[in-house]
Amino acid sequence: MPTLLVFCTCPDAATADRLAHAVVEARLAACVNALPGVRSTYRWQGQVEQADEVLLLVKTTGDRVEALTRRLRELHPYELPEVLAVEASAGLPEYVAWVAQQTRDHD
Repeated sequence: MPTLLVFCTCPDAATADRLAHAVVEARLAACVNALPGVRSTYRWQGQVEQADEVLLLVKTTGDRVEALTRRLRELHPYELPEVLAVEASAGLPEYVAWVAQQTRDHD
């Protein structure tokens, strides 16, 4: 099962914390890092916009990414949230195993 890194920008630290806690609690992610101070520049509805955001780096597995994406979409305040998954080509084997273990459903 591939390990994925999912990028998701949030409007503020409170939103980032809420989303991170929700996806780890639901075992959709093993770990989420929140990186404050991200300055995003993008085109939205025909205008070039800029926003200060918090970037979430979400570690998950290939079999959990669809459910993770759905949950982020449900909880996110943006009309079109960034949810972009990149497959890790390598990693410390014990860490990759830990990600897999933490994202399994448990009783």
